[in-house]
Order: sequence, then C-alpha cells, then structure tokens
Amino acid sequence: MPGDRETWQVRGAAQNRLPGEHPEPPNYPLNSMEKLIERVQKSQHGFLDIQKAADEVLAGLPAGEGYPVAQGMFSSEIHQVRALATFILGRLSAHSPESLAFLKQRVSRDSDWRVQEILAKAFDGYCADTGYEQALPVIHEWLADSHPNVRRAVTEGLRIWTGRPYFHDHPGAAVQILSALRGDPSEYVRRSVGNALRDISKKHGNLVKEELQRWEIGDKGVEQTYKLAGRFLKKQVEDPPVGHTNSG
Repeated sequence: MPGDRETWQVRGAAQNRLPGEHPEPPNYPLNSMEKLIERVQKSQHGFLDIQKAADEVLAGLPAGEGYPVAQGMFSSEIHQVRALATFILGRLSAHSPESLAFLKQRVSRDSDWRVQEILAKAFDGYCADTGYEQALPVIHEWLADSHPNVRRAVTEGLRIWTGRPYFHDHPGAAVQILSALRGDPSEYVRRSVGNALRDISKKHGNLVKEELQRWEIGDKGVEQTYKLAGRFLKKQVEDPPVGHTNSG
C-alpha cells in the first residue's frame, strides 16, 4: 500500500508511460481507494469482484482521469491490482486509443496468467463497445502481432465467437479468422484456436468439418489444433484431412 496517508499517489507510472501519455498520474482520495485495493487483494478465485471494483473506480473519477490512474496501478507488484487496472483500461479502450495501446503494448507483457485472462476479457469488451464488425481491423491487427499474448487475447477473448454479434450471423468469418492461426508458433495460442473452433462446432459442425478437411496435417502444431477443433465432430476419424493418417 502507498505510504502517503493523505492521497492515493499512483506510483511507477514513468516506467509504464507511452509516447504522448500524461506526464504525471493524478492523486486520488485514499480513504476510498485504499479500501478498494484491500478488497481486490482478497480476490483469489474468479474476477467478478475485481470487475465490479473497476466500475466503482471509474464511477468515482472525473472524466479523463481513468487512464492515468489505471496506468499507475499497473506498476503494482500485486497481481490483483494490475488486474484491476486491466479491467479499467478495457472499459476505456473503445474511446481511448492510449488505453487500447497500453493493453497491447504493456499488459500483454505481464507474466501473470490471471492478468492475461483479464486482457482477453478487456479486448472482448473493446470489441463489444466498438461493435464486432467495426472492430475487425483491430482484431486482425492484434492477431498479426508478434507477441503470443496479444494474439491469444483475441482468440480467447471472443469465445464463444459465434455467440458475439456479427460472428453470430457470419460464423464462416469466425472460422476463417481462427483457422489462419492453426499453425501459430505458440502452443498457447494454438490451444486457444483449437478450443475456439471446437466451441463453434457445437452449432456449426459442418462448417468446421469442411474447414478441417482442407488442412494439411504435416506439421505437429497444426495437427494439435486439428485434434482440439475436431473433438466434437463424430466423423473426424472417418474422413481425415490431407496428410493425416489414422495409424497411431
């Protein structure tokens, strides 16, 4: 906790600052923020209370101060506080390019898996607030990023893809976007892709099956994705794709 008992001074923001960001984080009344931080530190299972805390922070802040507060929070050594910051940034991202950039460039580098789960939720929040069709350019941009956590934030965050507006009416678009990452160099991403396609196969089995039939399984990574994606398809073994053998 901060040592200053008069105000909540967000610390460490200089290390996290992106070009054009606020030069200094704002002060925030400690009497309410301190209790909020203590509360989120107790969150061990699930993220619902941290998500609620993010809404409380934004409700209590003047317009324009959410980003610098979240920016400073993210310097905390406490993963729940960084998770809180990530939720705040996700709430802001549709109308705050600097918040979206921070999610992509800073939050994606966090080593805590729980923060990465919330990054995925934050990206889905961005898409929901922007509109999934309107967010397609950013979806493709993130999927082309060099960092696996950025790519996985998309593939995981939008699950179940066909339960989202636009993709509900265009399931083929979801299948095509995900299938492009079937051979992703990161197993972390491939697992997310395979599971996301498996989700879609529950209601669009033929669509997923037709896509899988076009894959060449000469690469072990692609084969891993294929097995995950086809787990619910009854005829997967009967009609293997190009290059796949049923032996072993």
